[in-house]
Amino acid sequence: MLYSKVYIKSFGYELAPNVVTSEDLEENLLPLYDKLHLQKGQLEALTGVRERRFWDPDYKMHMGAIRAGQKAIENSGISPEQIQMLVYGGVCRDNLEPATACAVSHGLRLSPDTEICDVSNACLGVINGMIHTANAIELGQIKAGLVVSCESARQIVYSTIDRILEAMDMDTFRRTVATLTGGSGAVAVLLTDESLASNSHKIIGGIMKNAAEHHELCTWGPDTGIPASGLNVMNTDSVGVLKNGVKLGIETFTAFKKELSLTNGQPDKIICHQVGSVHQKTIRDSIGIPDDRDFTTFQFLGNMGTVSLPLTAAIASEREFLVKDDLVGFLGIGSGLNCLMLGIKW
Repeated sequence: MLYSKVYIKSFGYELAPNVVTSEDLEENLLPLYDKLHLQKGQLEALTGVRERRFWDPDYKMHMGAIRAGQKAIENSGISPEQIQMLVYGGVCRDNLEPATACAVSHGLRLSPDTEICDVSNACLGVINGMIHTANAIELGQIKAGLVVSCESARQIVYSTIDRILEAMDMDTFRRTVATLTGGSGAVAVLLTDESLASNSHKIIGGIMKNAAEHHELCTWGPDTGIPASGLNVMNTDSVGVLKNGVKLGIETFTAFKKELSLTNGQPDKIICHQVGSVHQKTIRDSIGIPDDRDFTTFQFLGNMGTVSLPLTAAIASEREFLVKDDLVGFLGIGSGLNCLMLGIKW
């Protein structure tokens, strides 16, 4: 999967306003900690997540996506009328139907000729949306497209705490602790062809692989609306996800380097999906990437699902961790299991 004329023109993002520390969540878990003789600090020690952010209660996903999209458009210097495709890639959506992208398109005042849709693929939705948009640009169907997402973890985190306190056992805590890393945020990525690509980052290409036999290792559902109208449960086999995710990651990274003809020293920098300290270090070590080539945000923003990787890239660029001519790898691994990696010339 190679591209010759697709560029990342700009990013936009919105941080949720309410900071919630791991210590704050542990205050709610004190009955369990007392029963199991656990010391406070377990959550941060296990995950590396010190804090995360939540939207206000009943915040609508399209609102965050609109704000992020507005920033991406403003940062791009192009007009909303030039955007010919809009993809909403979030796990969290306002309704089962219509597509959340409809409300986002209306809020951004995009053209009635713009193709709009939602794409759902666990934590890879935005990256998948970027691929769909890049394909349309490469084929000459469009010149500019916008991929947006907004994720909300407030509801699932607090409902999970309720489940833990109802069960009051180590097994439930172990199966749900990954959920407590969840954070909220919104992001937008604006892609263009070469005619609009001044001061942009060229997408060279990428690779995707799956290990769908492991689709039951991490599940969230069955309802998809936010707020959910019924039972909304997340369970994660953290050990299984780590073991099989790393195996898939190694296979994908090997194919990624071959597809893009990368040298042994490339990519120069990487941006990974932000899960937590153990997963981040294990995948980085397994593919031979030194710590100083990786930029992380999970410590302060938690796991924001589809928002995490592109928002982290935006912050890394703002802080000049990503600099001109870096070969940057976007390394996405999501429930399913699915793995998608993109190479970008910064």
